[in-house]
Amino acid sequence: MPRLLKVILSTNGETWTLEKDFTFEAAHKLPYHDHKCQRLHGHSWKGTVFVTGNALLVDGAKQGMIADFADIKIPVEILNKQFLDRHYLNESTGLENPTSEALSKWIYDKLQPLIPGLAAVRIEETCTSRCTYTPTGYRPTARGNGAIVG
Repeated sequence: MPRLLKVILSTNGETWTLEKDFTFEAAHKLPYHDHKCQRLHGHSWKGTVFVTGNALLVDGAKQGMIADFADIKIPVEILNKQFLDRHYLNESTGLENPTSEALSKWIYDKLQPLIPGLAAVRIEETCTSRCTYTPTGYRPTARGNGAIVG
Protein backbone atom coordinates (compact mmCIF):
# COMPACT_ATOMS: atom_id res chain seq x y z
CA MET A 1 0.00 0.00 0.00
CA PRO A 2 1.45 3.41 -0.95
CA ARG A 3 2.60 5.56 1.96
CA LEU A 4 0.74 8.84 2.43
CA LEU A 5 3.15 11.76 2.20
CA LYS A 6 2.78 14.55 4.73
CA VAL A 7 3.45 18.04 3.38
CA ILE A 8 3.56 21.60 4.65
CA LEU A 9 1.58 23.66 2.18
CA SER A 10 2.58 27.29 1.83
CA THR A 11 -0.32 29.53 2.79
CA ASN A 12 1.28 32.82 1.80
CA GLY A 13 1.95 32.10 -1.87
CA GLU A 14 5.55 30.91 -1.49
CA THR A 15 6.94 28.81 -4.31
CA TRP A 16 10.23 26.95 -4.41
CA THR A 17 12.05 26.30 -7.68
CA LEU A 18 14.73 23.66 -8.11
CA GLU A 19 17.05 23.83 -11.11
CA LYS A 20 18.97 20.81 -12.41
CA ASP A 21 21.51 21.34 -15.19
CA PHE A 22 22.71 18.86 -17.79
CA THR A 23 25.00 19.10 -20.81
CA PHE A 24 25.28 17.32 -24.12
CA GLU A 25 27.21 17.46 -27.36
CA ALA A 26 24.98 17.10 -30.40
CA ALA A 27 24.63 18.00 -34.06
CA HIS A 28 21.62 19.28 -35.94
CA LYS A 29 20.64 21.25 -38.98
CA LEU A 30 17.77 23.64 -39.50
CA PRO A 31 16.51 22.89 -43.02
CA TYR A 32 14.36 26.04 -43.29
CA HIS A 33 16.93 28.48 -41.93
CA ASP A 34 18.17 31.12 -44.34
CA HIS A 35 21.76 31.25 -43.09
CA LYS A 36 24.60 28.91 -42.10
CA CYS A 37 22.50 26.92 -39.58
CA GLN A 38 20.86 25.22 -42.55
CA ARG A 39 24.04 23.15 -42.82
CA LEU A 40 24.93 20.32 -40.44
CA HIS A 41 26.68 21.73 -37.34
CA GLY A 42 27.04 21.00 -33.67
CA HIS A 43 26.88 22.67 -30.27
CA SER A 44 27.98 22.09 -26.72
CA TRP A 45 24.44 22.36 -25.36
CA LYS A 46 23.41 23.10 -21.79
CA GLY A 47 19.98 22.26 -20.47
CA THR A 48 18.18 23.10 -17.25
CA VAL A 49 15.02 21.56 -15.89
CA PHE A 50 12.95 23.63 -13.45
CA VAL A 51 10.81 21.94 -10.81
CA THR A 52 8.46 24.05 -8.72
CA GLY A 53 6.22 23.44 -5.76
CA ASN A 54 4.45 25.20 -2.94
CA ALA A 55 4.69 22.38 -0.39
CA LEU A 56 7.56 20.74 1.49
CA LEU A 57 7.66 17.15 2.70
CA VAL A 58 7.56 17.04 6.51
CA ASP A 59 8.95 13.58 7.25
CA GLY A 60 11.12 10.83 5.88
CA ALA A 61 14.40 10.99 3.98
CA LYS A 62 13.18 13.89 1.82
CA GLN A 63 11.94 16.05 4.69
CA GLY A 64 12.13 19.76 3.89
CA MET A 65 12.23 19.19 0.11
CA ILE A 66 9.78 19.63 -2.73
CA ALA A 67 11.80 17.00 -4.63
CA ASP A 68 15.12 15.22 -4.36
CA PHE A 69 17.67 16.33 -6.95
CA ALA A 70 18.49 12.66 -7.55
CA ASP A 71 14.86 12.02 -8.55
CA ILE A 72 15.22 14.76 -11.15
CA LYS A 73 18.68 13.64 -12.31
CA ILE A 74 17.81 10.03 -13.15
CA PRO A 75 15.20 10.60 -15.90
CA VAL A 76 17.23 13.51 -17.29
CA GLU A 77 20.34 11.31 -17.58
CA ILE A 78 18.40 8.52 -19.29
CA LEU A 79 16.85 10.92 -21.82
CA ASN A 80 20.22 12.58 -22.39
CA LYS A 81 22.00 9.28 -23.06
CA GLN A 82 19.28 7.80 -25.30
CA PHE A 83 18.44 10.83 -27.44
CA LEU A 84 20.71 13.84 -26.94
CA ASP A 85 24.39 13.37 -26.10
CA ARG A 86 26.48 12.47 -29.17
CA HIS A 87 23.37 12.23 -31.34
CA TYR A 88 22.14 13.85 -34.56
CA LEU A 89 19.05 15.60 -33.18
CA ASN A 90 17.12 15.62 -36.45
CA GLU A 91 17.11 11.81 -36.29
CA SER A 92 17.20 10.97 -32.57
CA THR A 93 14.32 13.28 -31.59
CA GLY A 94 12.27 12.90 -34.75
CA LEU A 95 12.17 16.68 -35.06
CA GLU A 96 12.52 17.76 -38.68
CA ASN A 97 13.58 21.26 -37.61
CA PRO A 98 15.16 20.95 -34.12
CA THR A 99 15.36 24.61 -33.14
CA SER A 100 16.01 25.49 -29.51
CA GLU A 101 12.28 26.17 -29.20
CA ALA A 102 11.29 22.78 -30.58
CA LEU A 103 13.95 20.94 -28.58
CA SER A 104 13.05 22.56 -25.25
CA LYS A 105 9.38 21.57 -25.73
CA TRP A 106 10.36 18.05 -26.87
CA ILE A 107 12.46 17.54 -23.73
CA TYR A 108 9.67 18.95 -21.53
CA ASP A 109 7.11 16.60 -23.10
CA LYS A 110 9.37 13.57 -22.54
CA LEU A 111 10.21 14.46 -18.91
CA GLN A 112 6.84 15.79 -17.72
CA PRO A 113 5.31 12.38 -16.93
CA LEU A 114 8.50 11.37 -15.08
CA ILE A 115 9.25 14.44 -12.94
CA PRO A 116 6.47 15.71 -10.64
CA GLY A 117 6.36 19.50 -10.60
CA LEU A 118 8.30 19.97 -13.84
CA ALA A 119 7.67 23.62 -14.66
CA ALA A 120 10.01 24.45 -17.53
CA VAL A 121 12.98 23.38 -19.61
CA ARG A 122 15.74 25.73 -20.77
CA ILE A 123 18.09 24.88 -23.63
CA GLU A 124 21.26 26.86 -24.37
CA GLU A 125 22.83 26.39 -27.80
CA THR A 126 25.68 28.74 -26.94
CA CYS A 127 26.71 30.82 -23.95
CA THR A 128 24.71 33.74 -25.37
CA SER A 129 21.66 32.02 -26.92
CA ARG A 130 18.96 30.17 -24.97
CA CYS A 131 15.26 29.29 -24.96
CA THR A 132 12.98 28.39 -22.06
CA TYR A 133 9.77 26.42 -22.63
CA THR A 134 6.99 26.73 -20.04
CA PRO A 135 3.57 25.24 -20.80
CA THR A 136 0.64 27.65 -20.94
CA GLY A 137 -1.19 27.99 -17.64
CA TYR A 138 1.35 26.14 -15.48
CA ARG A 139 0.85 26.66 -11.74
CA PRO A 140 2.67 24.85 -8.91
CA THR A 141 0.56 22.71 -6.58
CA ALA A 142 1.16 20.74 -3.37
CA ARG A 143 4.29 18.55 -3.27
CA GLY A 144 5.62 20.11 -6.41
CA ASN A 145 3.07 18.43 -8.64
CA GLY A 146 2.45 21.17 -11.14
CA ALA A 147 -0.83 21.46 -12.91
CA ILE A 148 -1.89 23.12 -16.11
CA VAL A 149 -4.65 25.57 -15.24
CA GLY A 150 -6.74 26.97 -18.00
